[in-house]
Amino acid sequence: MNESIYDFSAPLLNAGPDQPLVSLADFRGKVLLIVNTASQCGFTSQYAGLEELYRSYMQRGFAALAFPCNQFGAQEPGAEAEIGAFCEKNYGVTFPVFTKIDVNGPQAHPLYQFLKRRKPGMLGIFGAAGIKWNFTKFLVDRKGRVVARYGSSTKPEKLAQKIEELLDVL
Repeated sequence: MNESIYDFSAPLLNAGPDQPLVSLADFRGKVLLIVNTASQCGFTSQYAGLEELYRSYMQRGFAALAFPCNQFGAQEPGAEAEIGAFCEKNYGVTFPVFTKIDVNGPQAHPLYQFLKRRKPGMLGIFGAAGIKWNFTKFLVDRKGRVVARYGSSTKPEKLAQKIEELLDVL
């Protein structure tokens, strides 16, 4: 069982079969906001807020990491090229976007299995730790600890103060 966020890896969107997996260890020492995303969701406009956070804080050691997921209302049906083009064209996304994954169920990506164990959510103590919808957010500190979980309705800009606090801790 993986014990640290840095034990996980995933391929970037449009990386191609010859590209190696990106290790989250590459983000060691950064504050991370890990988000399951979708292109046809009522929360899709949050891509803009994620990009704004990324551009505002990347020089200070922040990164947003997007993991497209089609498990909620089939709201991410596109192929990788379509997802990438959508993110770039509509929201100017420059932060890392990884390949489409599952976040719940037996095929859930190991990263999301880990995140849900660390921050199971409001009903997690009763075994309902699953991701409820697209744009669930996990905030990770510079030491790789999952410090908070936010639901879909929490807009990225509402996390700016918490991100700043974590960035100030070296």
